Amino acid sequence: MKLAEVITQLVEEKGLDKSTLSSIVCEGMLAAYEKKYPDLDIKVEYNKKTGELEAFSRKFVVATVQDDDEEISLKRAKNIDNKLEVGDEVWVPFDGKIGRIETIKAKQVISEKIRAIEYDTIYKSFKNKEGSIVNGIIHRCERSGALVKIGESFAFLPKSLTAPDDKCVAGHPIRALLKEVLLTPRNESQLILDRKSPDFLKRLFELEIPEVFEGLVEIKKIVRSPGYKSKIGVVSNDPNIDPVGTCVGIGGARIKPILKEIGSERIDVIKWTDFSSDLVKDSLKPAQVNKVEISDSVARVWVAEDQRSLAIGKMGQNISLASQFSGFDIQLMDSEKKPSGENE
Repeated sequence: MKLAEVITQLVEEKGLDKSTLSSIVCEGMLAAYEKKYPDLDIKVEYNKKTGELEAFSRKFVVATVQDDDEEISLKRAKNIDNKLEVGDEVWVPFDGKIGRIETIKAKQVISEKIRAIEYDTIYKSFKNKEGSIVNGIIHRCERSGALVKIGESFAFLPKSLTAPDDKCVAGHPIRALLKEVLLTPRNESQLILDRKSPDFLKRLFELEIPEVFEGLVEIKKIVRSPGYKSKIGVVSNDPNIDPVGTCVGIGGARIKPILKEIGSERIDVIKWTDFSSDLVKDSLKPAQVNKVEISDSVARVWVAEDQRSLAIGKMGQNISLASQFSGFDIQLMDSEKKPSGENE
């Protein structure tokens, strides 16, 4: 197979520009010649007519040759270009051979150059999608996460960025947040996915709720305990729009696709307010709160006895989320007004 055929094949496989690939092959072969002949000044060019590489060494035109590697006689130089004179430089066809070690060097250089171009192509293709939801197909499941195919590229979804309910099944479709686009691969991928962060949930709301996407309903804050519950604060920028009702929909119709995406995790959609006591009260949903007192960064909250377990939640997760959401250290009070901790 001629070099031209090899280049054409690589162009088809890699989708690279032919002239760029030709230059890369020349760089690779030049590296091989330089390894074999370090003392010579050599250049390598691609001959489009013959489809082969041509190597040349630089020589100085002299009256009497003393070093065949670096000098050429005036008579021989005139055969190349009759305008040449003693003291001039001329590039002469070089027929030196290279061995197996030098060939390996050429392959390494070519591979590295091609990979660098592929990395740059992926980076430029996906950088503007960073922070958005992407659709892919699970290609392979690994202990550390899942390899996901997005178009012709591959992304990595780390196990640490998946929710407890997420299952890895090769061939199944998946949606995820494109968390990071790297210049060079990490874990063999430049594209890092995420299904665990509040940002993933926020992007789902933007996709499923037109008013959120258009900015008529604004998401002020999201706190999330993946697999258990999320609390999302929303506010309307239009007095005629109910932000909570708009996000939930009639009979929960609007929020159902989002709930389906995140499995058994529940979502408390809360109307955002700048009144701290109201925010604390609403953040403890589904518990009914009787009274809230704010003192610096602490919120003391009174609830009926039958509401305590709802306020605290499973393993204290609801009250922990409420504290994160409201920005206050929430303390539940008993009938004697003594604070009770989250782990009661």
